[in-house]
Amino acid sequence: MPTVSPRRWWALAVLATAQFMVIMDTSIIGVALPEMQKDLGFSQGELQWVFNAYVIAFGGLLLLGGRLSDLLGARRVFTAGWTVLIGGSIIAAAAQTAWVEVVGRAVQGVGGALIAPAAMTLLMTLFAHDPRELGKAMALYGAAAPAGGTAGVFLGGVFTEWLSWPWVFVIYVPIGVATLAATGLLPAVAPRRGAIDVLGAAAVTAGLALAVFAVVRAPEIGWGSTQTVLELLGAATLLALFFVIQRTVRQPLMPLGIWRVPRLGSANLAMALLGAAWIPMWYFLNLYLQQVLGYGAFASGAALLPMTVLLMVFMTAITARLLARFGAKPLIGGGLLVLALGLVWLSAVEPSGSFVVDVLPASLVAALGMSLAYIPAMMAAMSGAPQEQAGLASGIVNTTYQIGSALGLAALTALATSQGAGRLGDLPALTEGFSAAFTAAAVIAAVGGLITLLMMRTEKSAATAHQEQSERTEPSEQVGV
Repeated sequence: MPTVSPRRWWALAVLATAQFMVIMDTSIIGVALPEMQKDLGFSQGELQWVFNAYVIAFGGLLLLGGRLSDLLGARRVFTAGWTVLIGGSIIAAAAQTAWVEVVGRAVQGVGGALIAPAAMTLLMTLFAHDPRELGKAMALYGAAAPAGGTAGVFLGGVFTEWLSWPWVFVIYVPIGVATLAATGLLPAVAPRRGAIDVLGAAAVTAGLALAVFAVVRAPEIGWGSTQTVLELLGAATLLALFFVIQRTVRQPLMPLGIWRVPRLGSANLAMALLGAAWIPMWYFLNLYLQQVLGYGAFASGAALLPMTVLLMVFMTAITARLLARFGAKPLIGGGLLVLALGLVWLSAVEPSGSFVVDVLPASLVAALGMSLAYIPAMMAAMSGAPQEQAGLASGIVNTTYQIGSALGLAALTALATSQGAGRLGDLPALTEGFSAAFTAAAVIAAVGGLITLLMMRTEKSAATAHQEQSERTEPSEQVGV
């Protein structure tokens, strides 16, 4: 019988704060980018690397972070991750040149890649004793991610308009120090013996980074250019090499047998497509508010608060109950389809539109879809993995979400630009470009919902023969995932 920590809910507050801050780090710089460009001398093409340096380091190293969490102990890796994140934040805040800023953002991403899988392992350790508590804890923890992404836009506007852009990084220092001081609340998960697959880690990190790099640069140099084609082929080769390495080394970074876990594959597909639809949505919605409706940085962030409130309330109070009653499959598939509906509604934005008519109702529908799908997909990906591979499973599902987000944003930015979103000051052209991005994101979400429903049904059928036995041995199965 696992030991029940009397301080587990305080520990959850520490873990949820970490999740909130790590995901907020991908969005808080959005509103601050114009000021950073002016002060640090970024060109228009280079400016995107303030965002992508973080995402590439974060997404590319999550698998390694999960493995380190399993081998070295989750609390130790969690602590190390916050130390690295604080260091990266100081570098980014103090940067006087563009390249130092990019380095600081990459260091922040390394810290996030250590924190995220370690936090998930600690959460599972704290609440695995009771499936009801686990569902509630996952709801609170899961709500911190999309709330962090949306709140980052709002706080970025506050800091940029009333203070200065370095404050979007300075904020991480006191919060990080407070988090480090509270790590005594977290359980000491024992490390396990094993080796680190350095070659595999290098291959998958380089492959994912090169793939994102190629997609981000393709709109500038051409999708059919020799450089883009070679970069994409190089990324595919590195990722293929990674899988070859995983089949041949004694202690792989990602044992391929983990993909036999029921629902892991379909849940990861759902997370990738969810990120590819959701992150571009709030990105282009923020641009529409500022560049078409004329909102300032603070007003634009405030306009996204209703989505944040809905996400927090729905995820913490309702999603866990729906998950226990209906299971993961209908919530993931249905959530993605509801998100698609909200995005179709947003695609009807007008140059002379208004927040109340064109943005608020559609954004709330989209947020409802996100709140339905995110936690069930996360739990479906984690629930079947053995405890010693919890960090690995968390690393995989976080990687798919982050890489899906980065690739989706890069591709839809290229689409929006080709449809007129690059013509600053031309409101009809801007609106047409943003509308095209919303439409494409809706297609991604809708296709993801349909495919995930079909795939998860197949996986559930394959696991039915073992369900009754696993309900007694795997507490997380009892919440309907």
